[in-house]
Amino acid sequence: MNKSIPTEIERFDLSARIQHICLFTTFLLLAFTGWGLKYAYVEPSSAWINIWGGARIAGIIHRIAGIGMLCTFLYHQFYLLNLWRKKDLRLTVVPMPKDVMDLIQNFMYYLGLSREKPKFGKFTYLQKFDYWAVYWGMVIIGTSGLFLAFPVPASYLFPTWSLPWIWDTLFTMHSDESLLAIVFILFIHFYNEHLRSDVFPMNWMWLTGKISVEELKHKHPLEYERLFGKNAGQGKR
Repeated sequence: MNKSIPTEIERFDLSARIQHICLFTTFLLLAFTGWGLKYAYVEPSSAWINIWGGARIAGIIHRIAGIGMLCTFLYHQFYLLNLWRKKDLRLTVVPMPKDVMDLIQNFMYYLGLSREKPKFGKFTYLQKFDYWAVYWGMVIIGTSGLFLAFPVPASYLFPTWSLPWIWDTLFTMHSDESLLAIVFILFIHFYNEHLRSDVFPMNWMWLTGKISVEELKHKHPLEYERLFGKNAGQGKR
């Protein structure tokens, strides 16, 4: 490899890594306590809820974790604004028509209908979906969770005729969307980012923030070309 090309680069700065740690920590607390609260009177969830000190303590932990997640989400918006202020904000995570073509190309490759993998930029279509799913979850889960956590103030926001059914609707939104998020994180995010054979048992990027240039070239060739040029690494070795 050309000596001018480093062996690794920073993919996520320290602030982004701390935000990620706060996000997944609060998510796990919400998932563990929320599942126990949802089925508090059904075995084995009733035993699981006792680990957290009973339904009352689990509810307090659940609310604190929820507020922590919302604060992390709000901080992320200021983080983006700061990047924009410094003119460091790139719209690499915004879904584009190319992502649809990459999705089709990827299916064709794995089905044996194409010999070429799609060339990804800084983020793949799945990583972009992963990112924006947080926004969707914050709207559905976060809003309904706030209403359920503070029912008296929230009741003033709803018309009287909706009160007989609005709480059941909010609970269903909060509960079912949370279950969907848990399933997605467990089977999609964890597998793709940590459990695949090429990164197992863990992708340490969430701690170091760095990616090797070889991995970047293999998994994100368009980003590699943007940083080092299309013919980088083809000179002296």
